[in-house]
Amino acid sequence: MVLTASNMLPLGTIAPNFGLADVVSNKIISLTDFRGYKGLVIMFISHHCPFVKHIKKELANIGNDYKNKNLGVIAISSNDVINYPDDSPKNLKLMAEQEEFNFPICYDETQEIAKNYLAACTPDFYLFDSNFRLVYRGQLDDSRPSLDIPVTGKDLRNAIDALLTNQPINIEQKPSIGCNIKWKNN
Repeated sequence: MVLTASNMLPLGTIAPNFGLADVVSNKIISLTDFRGYKGLVIMFISHHCPFVKHIKKELANIGNDYKNKNLGVIAISSNDVINYPDDSPKNLKLMAEQEEFNFPICYDETQEIAKNYLAACTPDFYLFDSNFRLVYRGQLDDSRPSLDIPVTGKDLRNAIDALLTNQPINIEQKPSIGCNIKWKNN
């Protein structure tokens, strides 16, 4: 495991489009599916990363807590499954079912989407407004697997709540830290 921080895509960046299959439903999910929402959370996750395992219950909580609040949520996994088979779509589907995620988890086989978002680690979080402009990127909260700090989702939740209530979002944002994305050897 290589400890890696977010690249911190510049605020105001327009969300790059995507079209990826949800590992649970096999439905193709695209950015345009989230038109009309007040905001959209895009998270890059993986099945095997200890940092993601540490927060996966909170990811489910966020999906449930904001289900009826005009917020779209999607998870994307971009890891190389040849060298990291734990991150296969089959295992991502198992995780989604076990954790009862109510949002799509898509597999980015070409890794193009991760590159377009400058995603660097799992987990990596992005919050976009209704115009798909980036308003938050960075960590879920200060908790880490090796720290005795409870998982609350505080940083991401504060940004979501501010967006949904038309309040300013704090521009002091901390990078996420986790496992590096497992890039293919091209």
